Amino acid sequence: MRSSLLLVALASTSLAKYLPASDIWQDPESTEAIVASLSTLNYHGAPIPPSSTGSSPGWYYGDDPASADNLPWLKDIDLCASLAESRDGLRCPHAPKKPTKSHPRRSAAPPSPTPPSTSTPSYYTIFSGLKGAIEGSGYLTYGLVDTVSDCETMCNKVSTCIFINTYHDVNGKNGSPLLTCSLYSELHTAAEATNKGGQTQPDGSVDYITDSAGYGQST
Repeated sequence: MRSSLLLVALASTSLAKYLPASDIWQDPESTEAIVASLSTLNYHGAPIPPSSTGSSPGWYYGDDPASADNLPWLKDIDLCASLAESRDGLRCPHAPKKPTKSHPRRSAAPPSPTPPSTSTPSYYTIFSGLKGAIEGSGYLTYGLVDTVSDCETMCNKVSTCIFINTYHDVNGKNGSPLLTCSLYSELHTAAEATNKGGQTQPDGSVDYITDSAGYGQST
């Protein structure tokens, strides 16, 4: 009986890896399922690129989770702690610090060495103000953010990311202020911004793209 339950649990975990984020949030054991869905193998929750029918953003990095239709929130302390312990899950840009117990100092100890400073990558503008999003190779994942800076921060946390495409996907949600943030391992140009939207939404409206911009990571 115990081995049977183990097999069922393993099978459930394997299947959860490919569940859309919107379905995973309905799972009673949502944290485990969400962590599995945000793996590299599953394009961090967004296995279908934004230009393809049936695509859905995999995560939200910003300050108002209520605005993001229950996407996994990458500022949630519990979720970020679980992601930090996973083997290949998406890492939160600012992982929460675990509380540590303080002990009385018995003797003076030498100061801890200062960790080496790491420079934050900068980005340069390749194009902006377009009405089409990128359709190109090197797709890594996509989600929703509040600002372009937030999207740059996400790129810094995803291995091999060197290019971001931010834009407003106007899809019948009363002009949501959130930006779509697509991450790529290859640079792209305005000539590849051919995704104009055109997908029919559940309310019958047709989405379209505005304010599309592309930024490359400086080396």
